[in-house]
Amino acid sequence: MFNKTILKIAAFTLFVSTFAAAQPKWKPITQQSKPWSRWWWEGNAVNPKDLTYNMENYQKVGLGGLEITPIYGVKGYESQFIDFLSPKWVEMFKHTLKEGTRLGMGIDLANASGWPFGGRWVTPEDACKYVAHKTYSLKEGETLNEKIIFTQTPLLRYVLPKKTEIGALKYPISANDNLQELAIDQVRFEKPLPLQTLMAYSDKGEIINLTEKVSREGKLDWQAPTGKWTLYAIFQGWHGKMVERAGPGGEGDVIDHFSAKAIKNYLLAFDKAFAKTDLSSMRAFFNDSYEVDDARGQSDWTETLFDEFKNRRGYDLRNHLPNLFGKENTDANRRVLFDYRTTIGDLILEKYTSEWAKWAHAQGKIVRNQAHGSPANTLDLYSVVDIPEIEGTDLLRIKFASSAANIMGKKLTSSESATWENEHFLSNLADVKRALDLFMVGGVNHIFYHGTNYSPKDATFPGWLFYAAVHFTPHNPFWKDFGALNKYVARCQTFLQDSKPNNDVLYYFPITDRLSEPSSKGLLEHFDGVTPKFNGTDFKELGQKLIDRGYGFDFISDKQIGNLSTKNQVILTGGVSYKTILLAESEQVPLETFEKLIALAKQGANIIFHKKLPTDVPGLGNLETRRNKFKALLTQLNFINNTSSFKQAKIGQGSILVGENLDEMMLFAEIQRETMIDKDLQFVRKSHAKGNYYFINNKNTQAFEGWVKLGVSAQSAALYNPMTEALGMAKYNAKSNEIYLQLAAGESCIVETYKTKVTGTNFSYWKAKSEPQELTGTWKITFLEGGPELPKAIETQTLGSWTKLDGEAYKNFSGTASYSLNFPKPTASASGYWLDLGKVAESATVTINGQLLGTLLGPSYKIFVPSSLLKAQNTVIINVSNSMANRVIAIEKQGIIWQKFYNINVSARLRPNLGKDGYFTTQNWQPRDSGLLEKVTLTAVEKE
Repeated sequence: MFNKTILKIAAFTLFVSTFAAAQPKWKPITQQSKPWSRWWWEGNAVNPKDLTYNMENYQKVGLGGLEITPIYGVKGYESQFIDFLSPKWVEMFKHTLKEGTRLGMGIDLANASGWPFGGRWVTPEDACKYVAHKTYSLKEGETLNEKIIFTQTPLLRYVLPKKTEIGALKYPISANDNLQELAIDQVRFEKPLPLQTLMAYSDKGEIINLTEKVSREGKLDWQAPTGKWTLYAIFQGWHGKMVERAGPGGEGDVIDHFSAKAIKNYLLAFDKAFAKTDLSSMRAFFNDSYEVDDARGQSDWTETLFDEFKNRRGYDLRNHLPNLFGKENTDANRRVLFDYRTTIGDLILEKYTSEWAKWAHAQGKIVRNQAHGSPANTLDLYSVVDIPEIEGTDLLRIKFASSAANIMGKKLTSSESATWENEHFLSNLADVKRALDLFMVGGVNHIFYHGTNYSPKDATFPGWLFYAAVHFTPHNPFWKDFGALNKYVARCQTFLQDSKPNNDVLYYFPITDRLSEPSSKGLLEHFDGVTPKFNGTDFKELGQKLIDRGYGFDFISDKQIGNLSTKNQVILTGGVSYKTILLAESEQVPLETFEKLIALAKQGANIIFHKKLPTDVPGLGNLETRRNKFKALLTQLNFINNTSSFKQAKIGQGSILVGENLDEMMLFAEIQRETMIDKDLQFVRKSHAKGNYYFINNKNTQAFEGWVKLGVSAQSAALYNPMTEALGMAKYNAKSNEIYLQLAAGESCIVETYKTKVTGTNFSYWKAKSEPQELTGTWKITFLEGGPELPKAIETQTLGSWTKLDGEAYKNFSGTASYSLNFPKPTASASGYWLDLGKVAESATVTINGQLLGTLLGPSYKIFVPSSLLKAQNTVIINVSNSMANRVIAIEKQGIIWQKFYNINVSARLRPNLGKDGYFTTQNWQPRDSGLLEKVTLTAVEKE
């Protein structure tokens, strides 16, 4: 009897703990879950006092960390410039690390002043290179009278209009002491190029290496034997790409990204600079996007290319130069081109990215990397770093970084965020939030703003600025409300970081076809998400369909497929599982990839080929052997029609599916799509120990309310509003896996599902019980802070843009204004009220009867007012902050020069805003609407 009683008590305790243990609660916000920001040190003109001033401002608004990127300087402050990595610069960096520790802020450092990697200490031997070639024709018995030489044509490109002639520059470029002022984008000096090889090809298929027969003066000592001969001379040129946006001491040549020697020599400058510096409080080194080839010509060569090619591809590229440089789109030319491009990709991965990561890891640091834009498979480049980082506004592009992180078991994916949301001074926090929401939907969980500028405390408005168009600076009126956005991001990221990916599909990135396709722009292909070159391909169309139909997926590369395993019919990688691999229509696939797919199927996986199987293998090396193996694998597949839209080949414990109907093949693989996408709700789904998390965003311009079916089964679900901090158990139907959501336009929520039944305080859903009631009376508008001057306070019965008021001060003002109104408590009894500010320019905080209710960023400006807060007579205070635009318009009209930056200065995003001097201007602008623009209403609501 006693034992039975004990067992009953234990069972009851277990039952109660099951219900209580998982009740919804916010996760603690950490340094890592807060958003971070790129921090530009313009001209490195920093000092300890202003470094502390800046960092304290950043910490107060909720930034968790900073990535220091030194860039071009500010005119008039030349005496304060500090050379990058100089002893004085290191002292400023040490002060920053110390203050970061004091303020609880993390510090990362870009491994360059600007981007890509390069600087004054990069020698011509380590600089990026290009290949040049000349051809000569000889007949039997002829000798070549022409010298085999190639003189590089001089080239000088500036960021802005030309400032000097190339003849005025010293060689090497690092010998010039005015590089900050010149802002050179690319330079090539006139000089003879070293010969790499001379090969002769006859019309009868004979090939002779003549390199040793060429004298130092370029004279060929050779007489053509029988036949007609074409000679190919290959020369190594200096590409001349300079570091973009470099600061003092960081200007110079970009490194050769295909050379381990170049990156090792480059990093020696950092070893020397930090030899006696304690970097223990620093977190990571950072690499900005590749961007070597956004210049004239490509950087497409390295000194060891011929040897590297032979070792990796199994044949000598020198024997196939007509194929590499041939204009005809022949099978042989495509195969050699594929092998050349694959070799370049291998070198970027192994000789540059991996070497850089090893260097950082040896110092106990991690690395963040932007791989996009490289002539390599970006998925592989992201795979070998600690934090892949992406930028952009296209979901397919964003998913490249998060896919690599998910597949390789990396916890964080970061983003260069909110770079060009609108024109200068026009982007508001709602624009920024929309961009951040898209990143989080794409799998990003470590937001970096792009960015904040070091700006001295005494810098006049608008302070020191960067050329990108969103200005996260205390001079921006939205800075007062920036903290609310940062808290929102931090709350979201506590869930997104403390979870694992939960996508069903591995979507193969078919880089092979692109690597085989000739290009009119040069030998190399560069990869940056699903770029326009994928337009019209099944890969892009199918990828968009996966998004539009609500299938969770991650991109996967050939190398990553090689590391997959299968267990219990699921595919395993990086500590997570997937249900299928999907391949879009493609002509060729590497043999190793196809072999692995067949092996995975034999072990129980379902592999889906959209439309058709590939028909061949790429590349030239050992072609017949590889082809035969590929064909042998194909013969193992005996297809039968499973349905009218796809066929199935059972192989081992799994299947190969081929067909056009994606949904039917997904059902066969037991993959459910998330139908919320049909209601314009975008999402990312992740898993935790007790269930799943969803980040859900209403991308529609209208509010959403209704039941939403989830693609995973659960017994209970909780809801979190990361903007308002509201939370509670959701209305949830476990039988149909449906949850009830109420989301304003642009609003997001976190859903937490549980595998077991969980109880707790219910989430509050609200339903209107009356029509909106306008708040009427006399509004008092007081201008709190901003400039150029504070306008006089006014009283008005009608709301509208304060720029419509009489007087220039109102039109010119950028800052914060306080709207106050006394109003009676509504007659209709209710649990609470929606206070709707209507249309606002741009952000607002709301206080009623002395209690701050929250900050509203838009696009919806509604906030809940509990009935208990209201009295017979009440006072509402709404502080509204507008944009920087009106004040900038005003100072430009006064002739004040605020664009005082070297290099690109401030560039216009839109052509109508481009001035005659090539810089951004507001000269054609009118004052932007500001403040409360329409009526404010209260709507009585009750809990549903």
